[in-house]
Amino acid sequence: MSRPVEGPRLIGVGVGPGDPELVTVKGVNALREADAIVVPVMEDGGTGRAEATVLHYADPAKVVRVVFALNERSDRARREAAWDAAGDRVAGLLRAHGTVAFATIGDPNVYSTFTYLAQTVGDLVPGLAVETVPGITAMQDLAARSGAVLTEGTEPLTLVPVTAGSAVLKDALEGPGTVVAYKFGRLAAEVASALRATGRTDGAVWGSALGLPGESIRPAAELDAAPLPYLSTLIAPARRDSGRGGKL
Repeated sequence: MSRPVEGPRLIGVGVGPGDPELVTVKGVNALREADAIVVPVMEDGGTGRAEATVLHYADPAKVVRVVFALNERSDRARREAAWDAAGDRVAGLLRAHGTVAFATIGDPNVYSTFTYLAQTVGDLVPGLAVETVPGITAMQDLAARSGAVLTEGTEPLTLVPVTAGSAVLKDALEGPGTVVAYKFGRLAAEVASALRATGRTDGAVWGSALGLPGESIRPAAELDAAPLPYLSTLIAPARRDSGRGGKL
């Protein structure tokens, strides 16, 4: 049994891709036991997925909305200033409360804003203990909802953020195993082209708003030039023979 941690604690809690039933028991306990729960919001002030999920389990009075420049990609100085302001706010909460949870969609160690926050706050709060609670990822949820099998036997699994460019995705699709693409909604046409060029369209599936009222799960063959929600996820399964255990 682990000993309680003394001093300030910052806990990144993965709350899954949107369906509140996919938050782990450990995640719920971490949210309820924290003195304050930080949820990231964009500058428009709208309720994000992480906040909406947290409100199913935690006291709203403990929820602190902190603005992050989640959509700022061109103005680095503005983005850095926003991160510094967010870090100062969370550092103040840690000094006042002791234990602060940061709720993030998916998993806190997979393309999460928590990584940057922990680095910033660690420089501001001496003796800070940083912990994470894993969460269900969008690719796991999409696989479950669509019936797509992520990996079998010795197959590799490649995860690509399409914000890195469609060429990175095409390189992955030309390789072996299953390829998962995140954040591709704005580049849906380029993703469709990469799938066709590599012969990976058949069996591929995409989804958005998983577990939410606006959920959409479709074959990748239906992708066209129309932009999709930013947080869309694609699974292009590995090429497999029809025999059972062919990849063992």
